[in-house]
Amino acid sequence: MPRKPRIEIAGYYHIINRGVEQIVVFKEKDDYEYFEELMCFHAKSYGITIHNYCLMRNHYHLLIEIQTENLSKFMRQLNMSYAIYFNKKNKRVGHLWQGRFKSWYVTDEAYLYTLMLYIEQNPLKANMVKQLEEYPYSSYKNFLDSDNVPECLKQSWIVQNYKDDTDAIKAFLNTSVDSSQLEEMRKAASLVEAPNSDKKPDEPKLKKQFSKIKELKKRNEQIVKAYKEGYSQQMIAKVLGISQQAISAVVKRSRR
Repeated sequence: MPRKPRIEIAGYYHIINRGVEQIVVFKEKDDYEYFEELMCFHAKSYGITIHNYCLMRNHYHLLIEIQTENLSKFMRQLNMSYAIYFNKKNKRVGHLWQGRFKSWYVTDEAYLYTLMLYIEQNPLKANMVKQLEEYPYSSYKNFLDSDNVPECLKQSWIVQNYKDDTDAIKAFLNTSVDSSQLEEMRKAASLVEAPNSDKKPDEPKLKKQFSKIKELKKRNEQIVKAYKEGYSQQMIAKVLGISQQAISAVVKRSRR
């Protein structure tokens, strides 16, 4: 049975990829740093925003944002480039990664905020460090050094919202995470994606849908309808010229 194509709509995605048979894919400092270099290089090439990342010994987590349907192309290039480097360096052949990468579409802000904490806190939960500041291979360390933030993180949610307020960044990213809540959010993300597998966001069409609406109530009804059709909260906010928080609030109220 052929594999189903991935659903790629504009917005945020949580990405996980593991080494085949759980092998160690980052053995030395140079390995981590080269992956970070590749990640930033290809993110720029594909117009992708990196919001958070964490590289562990046998897997990695990314929180990224795409504007066009190029998630698979970006991930294929990133994974292939690193696999070539790793295999050549370690004189090995064969697949480095465990099948296709896993991805979850981020459906709302609560999910987004929880993911940021979850990704950054991976080394802490694995008992690799006692404080997040001690781990050198995640975006956390970059956020605390505003003068040396890599180009690929300058548009990240943390940098854009906290700037150089390191105390606020630490407070936010050290907030406890409810793992069961995160799992429920992942399930919800899967349910949202499934009905829209043949739909692709059309920004001009979305603008037209809102162009003749004058009443707040009807606008809010159209927001909910557009969201259910697969448009991201970010795109709806952009079309209407209002904040994503406002869109999220409208969607949440509709569920009550």
